[in-house]
Amino acid sequence: MKGIRWKKMSIIFQGALNSLNPVLPVKEQIAEAIEAHEKTEQKNVAERISTLFTAVGLEPTRQENYPHEFSGGMKQRVMIAMALACNPELVIADEPTTALDVIVQYQILDLIRSLRDKLQISMILITHDLSVIAELCDVVAVMYAGKIVEYGNIFEIFEKPKHPYTRALLKSIPKMEGSRTRLLFISGSVPDLTRPTPACRFYARCSYAQKICSEVEPNLEQVAGNVSVACHFWRQIDKE
Repeated sequence: MKGIRWKKMSIIFQGALNSLNPVLPVKEQIAEAIEAHEKTEQKNVAERISTLFTAVGLEPTRQENYPHEFSGGMKQRVMIAMALACNPELVIADEPTTALDVIVQYQILDLIRSLRDKLQISMILITHDLSVIAELCDVVAVMYAGKIVEYGNIFEIFEKPKHPYTRALLKSIPKMEGSRTRLLFISGSVPDLTRPTPACRFYARCSYAQKICSEVEPNLEQVAGNVSVACHFWRQIDKE
């Protein structure tokens, strides 16, 4: 795994405050990843970190600072710089906008998008925020209780979701235009995953559930275009 981490695959952690070492300058933390994978002189390492800071919108002179000397958005930019330090093929972004105000969220998302396109890297985005998914992703996998319930092209799923959980998620988002409507909420609680049900994990909270849902787990099957869904009654939902 040491040969894979940071080089082949890297991660932007959810909480930059808790992911950075508080007693080391951020320069040393980024340099550690580079030195672990590449035989390069200190001068070249310093130059690369300066380039990374410039790429993520930070002043290169700030690399000598400690994490507590950065704001929340700046810490997240440091994490992005660290994730890109070894030119990975894949970057996993785990809730990259958590605990940031909306203005900084927009800046971070715009930065991630521009770096992804410029560097031609693949990215897996993990988030609860469907608006973030709509901004950044081409393909989406909707998960419930550890299972993928719907998977496919972002436009097809957002335009006409076929799983009741995906539908409920989209109906819970406030709309900027049109008449005011009450937002949907999903009653009940997430099942105990220490003792998962052998059937559909969403059935206890699903308005479409019938007896088969509590007995047989639906397979994830391709149903239309580039969309796959795991639901016994997706055809009924699709007609509505």
